[in-house]
Amino acid sequence: MATTNDLKNGMVLNLEGQLWSVVEFQHVKPGKGPAFVRTKLKNVTTGKTVDKTFNAGTKVETSNVDKRTMQYLYNDGTDFVFMDPDTYDQIPVTPEIVGDAAKYMLENQEAVIARHEGNVLYVELPASVVLEITYTEPGLQGDRSTGGTKPATLETGAEISVPLFLEQGTKVKVDTRDGSYLGRVN
Repeated sequence: MATTNDLKNGMVLNLEGQLWSVVEFQHVKPGKGPAFVRTKLKNVTTGKTVDKTFNAGTKVETSNVDKRTMQYLYNDGTDFVFMDPDTYDQIPVTPEIVGDAAKYMLENQEAVIARHEGNVLYVELPASVVLEITYTEPGLQGDRSTGGTKPATLETGAEISVPLFLEQGTKVKVDTRDGSYLGRVN
């Protein structure tokens, strides 16, 4: 248990049986009336963000969420298998929990796995990853103007939009949060 005066960014609260991560908080002392704490909370499992106000000094239940950097090994057909590099323990994670991150995961890549009481809550990839284009239509002469894009298939099977001048075999940097093209990698 903690009070709202102890809140910090990243702290995980257990509110009504659900886990919420503190994104931001602000202590407010109006000229008239009692002090309060205005927070922005993100649901750990669904990703939904809400604003919630607490009276100052209110007791809130905190939860321990273990975040560890693990290595993605392989997909066994049903689950994605991750390994803790310190203990060599292997953990299967269901596709529902991995979600869209599966589009940008390569074998032996590192990811942050968050667990609560032994259950995996979510998988967090680095903000960007470098992947190779395995297929895209060839660019034509004159396709060097700015602004034009074309679809490209990456080595993980994900499809993104890339500039017209990029060719098959080019390594590109991709934003894992929204799947956008960030640039070429030499």
